[in-house]
Amino acid sequence: MATDDVPGDVVPGEALPGPDVRGSDMPSALADAVWPAVPSGALVLVPVGSTEQHGPHLPLDTDTVVARAVARRAADALTTAAHAPPLVAPALAYGASGEHADFPGTVSIGHVALRAVVVELTRSLSLWAGRIVFVNGHGGNTATLDTALAQVRAEGHDACWTGCAVPDGDAHAGRTETSLLLHLDPGRVRLDAAVAGDSRPLAVLLPELMARGVRPVSPCGVLGDPAGSSADEGRRVLDAMVAATVRRISAWTVDGRGRLAGPAPSGAVDR
Repeated sequence: MATDDVPGDVVPGEALPGPDVRGSDMPSALADAVWPAVPSGALVLVPVGSTEQHGPHLPLDTDTVVARAVARRAADALTTAAHAPPLVAPALAYGASGEHADFPGTVSIGHVALRAVVVELTRSLSLWAGRIVFVNGHGGNTATLDTALAQVRAEGHDACWTGCAVPDGDAHAGRTETSLLLHLDPGRVRLDAAVAGDSRPLAVLLPELMARGVRPVSPCGVLGDPAGSSADEGRRVLDAMVAATVRRISAWTVDGRGRLAGPAPSGAVDR
């Protein structure tokens, strides 16, 4: 439900690479490259987010903002002796967000379409890429990613997915995501509009959310409480997400669902 929005794919505070001439081993944005510069066998990270309500104070693309930031910073941190420098693909900004459908602004493509998109992206990327990692920022996508990645791995593609783990994070648009956006894009956070929602643990809320959606449970759309959020906390949370992503990619242990193995920290909400 939560962890990349401005024109294009720019995240404020992040330095973008210059023209991609592949003269260095620095990772780059795939969208910035020209085709002769794209190396065969590259590791490609694909951020997956959503366009859905995030309370009255956070932008609709919050999950995409976070997924893109985690993918870019993980690519910066990775050293890949056996592969070409990592590339970060343009983010997939629509996901399975049916639980938020009662809120204006939410755009969901649903599980069937999301699965088809992930499968076809994998097949296409595999024509020239080596390994493919979908970096997911939205909890509603997880079941679909499990089935899609299990399918493409059965087809022989070296692809998997990993979530943006949030140690002790609240479920949606609360302190965790508000802190992340205060760090990544503070000008788009409307703190004066922030309100607390249902703060019960996600494990308690989940049956009701699945049966009724978010709005009957929390009319404001928040699951948690934004109070106390800060850019400094957001920086620490993002650092933890990136570190977990780098560890998982480096180990490259994939379970039967197509997930990169490696437990999230205690109490984490794995998006």
